[in-house]
Amino acid sequence: MNPAVQTKFESYPTEVRRQLTGVRDLIHAQAAAFELGKVEETLKWGEASYQVKGGTPIRIDWKANEPEVIKVYFHCQTRMIETLKERYGSEFSFEGKRALVIPVDADINQLPLDHCLEVALKYHSLKHLPLLGAC
Repeated sequence: MNPAVQTKFESYPTEVRRQLTGVRDLIHAQAAAFELGKVEETLKWGEASYQVKGGTPIRIDWKANEPEVIKVYFHCQTRMIETLKERYGSEFSFEGKRALVIPVDADINQLPLDHCLEVALKYHSLKHLPLLGAC
């Protein structure tokens, strides 16, 4: 883990750290499963950020002013949230055109989060497809 990201994760409450580590693990698993190359892990705007070549950045974070949720952020000028609302609108909450909102106590393995992350990691090869190929 990138040392700056590790320090950030260590600042979170235990349950939040567990949940965000799970999301991080899903990002790495999707990148490996689809042979998308090395995942670049950095800290951007104080949030853990993940990207592979050909994908759109994924950022994950928790804020103390909304302690019951974590957020998975996507670049607001992509069609990610628009597409995910269409495909998974009943399974996630959303924040504007930027983020999936996930309860800290949710079982992320029971959500279609892995597919959402896959679409982000493959974004540039899917952006020309209706619903980013997410049907």
